Amino acid sequence: MTSLFTGRKAGTVDRAAVPLSPLLRLLVLTQLAFNIGFFAVLPFLSEHLGQGIGMAGWLVGFVLGLRTFSQQGLFVVGGALADRYGVRPVVLAGCGLRIAGFVWLGFAERTWAVVAAVLLIGFAAALFSPAVESEVARQAVLWEEAGGGDRTRVLALFTVAGQAGAFVGPLLGALLLAVDFRTACLAGAGVFVLVLAGHAWLLPQHIPGRARVRAKGGARLLLRNRRFLALCCAYGAYLLAYNQLYLALPAEVERAAGSQAPLAWLFALSSLLVVTAQLPVTRWAGERLAPRRSMVAGLALVAAGFAVVAVARPAGWTGAGGLVPAAGFVVLLTLGQMLVAPVARAWVPDLAEDGRLGLYTGALSSVSGLIVLAGSSATGLLLDSGLPTAVPWLVLAAVPLVAAGMLPRRA
Repeated sequence: MTSLFTGRKAGTVDRAAVPLSPLLRLLVLTQLAFNIGFFAVLPFLSEHLGQGIGMAGWLVGFVLGLRTFSQQGLFVVGGALADRYGVRPVVLAGCGLRIAGFVWLGFAERTWAVVAAVLLIGFAAALFSPAVESEVARQAVLWEEAGGGDRTRVLALFTVAGQAGAFVGPLLGALLLAVDFRTACLAGAGVFVLVLAGHAWLLPQHIPGRARVRAKGGARLLLRNRRFLALCCAYGAYLLAYNQLYLALPAEVERAAGSQAPLAWLFALSSLLVVTAQLPVTRWAGERLAPRRSMVAGLALVAAGFAVVAVARPAGWTGAGGLVPAAGFVVLLTLGQMLVAPVARAWVPDLAEDGRLGLYTGALSSVSGLIVLAGSSATGLLLDSGLPTAVPWLVLAAVPLVAAGMLPRRA
């Protein structure tokens, strides 16, 4: 296994290896901390809103949708602000808003207060996430140009850090819920207090090589960039397929097991695969596949995951055996994610205009989020359509294949 912090293979000595810069290490650890604080609270939000506050089911769904929109939908705003004002002020402002949002959520009892706190939490991420992600991508390109290796290895390490945080965060939150939801919120805020203090101390005021763009017109140039928009559409279709972990998979697990209890184990399996296999998979693909081929291979694996369930559905298996196709779906979907996600992020710097990397990084998430938002409604109708059991899964298998056809032709 390769350690990106040292740039060397375990057990070998490589004199030409280029270690990650202190800034890159800070940003990778930032992603870990972000997700620990976030996932210590958000997985338990729906139950708190429904049982703790007494909101109706439709209102709980509306509030959760608002959070997603205020985050993913506004990534493009955070990215543009990072281009204009620099990474440091945007990250610090986002951390400050996240702290305020978590504290407010912990004490909010009225619907308007909960909605405001959730919007604040989402907008905070719309500030700091694209700022951090765009700088990671830029630094990964510099690391590649310095002879460190394929830039996708850095993006893969960033993904692993985020997934590790997503794994540890709910465990921390579950322990804190033994006290109450407010304690979990305050602990999440505490994590971001530490992140804010660390970045105020360590994050440079001006990052060498990152020019601030004052001129307008970035959005107009972005909308004319057909290759980037093609990548956005392909990535959005992939995310729509990946989102079936939260829509189609729960329905399949409940059909097979009689409840959704096994979902936790399947999600843990996905997280464990990313943490343990992402870096080896990225290294293997980087040595053998061009970016477009890597994404096509990943999308084919995602399609195969849906096909596995489609083939098994007519048999109507239940119990432990009935969960095998679902487990196969999770494994193939996660392997596909390992090939698609880092490469898509690493591709953006090659498609963005100079000084607009934050805008383009944010736009990738925002456009993809809108595609998922629109496609999820259609997917829900498909799953409830009463068609033969295999048909919805075969239709979903076609989504990543269509995405492969949307990818830009030139890497």
